[in-house]
Amino acid sequence: MSDILIRRSHTMSAKAARQAAEKIARQLDEEFDLAYEWDDNVLVFKRSGVSGELVVEKKEVHIRVRLGFLLFAIKPRIEEEIHRFFDENFGPDSGPTV
Repeated sequence: MSDILIRRSHTMSAKAARQAAEKIARQLDEEFDLAYEWDDNVLVFKRSGVSGELVVEKKEVHIRVRLGFLLFAIKPRIEEEIHRFFDENFGPDSGPTV
C-alpha cells in the first residue's frame, strides 16, 4: 500500500469547509463509486483499492489516502487531482503541503 498525505490551510468557516468536503465526496461518489460517511469532523471513504479520511478542522483540512497495489502506478495523477479539488473547493494553496 502507498499513502498520500496532504494538508491545506483554509479561511472558511467550519460549516463552509464541511460543505466543501461533502461536495468533494459527492463528486467522487458519482465519478468513482466511492462510499463515504461522516464520523464527527472526519469524512471516511473507501472503495476497492482505495480508502482514507478527510479531516475538516477550523483552519485546516488534511487528507490521507491509502492506495492499493494496482493504483500505485497512478499515484502522481491522484495527488494532482486532490490538489485540484482542494484548490476548487477550499481556495488556492496558502499553507504547507505534506
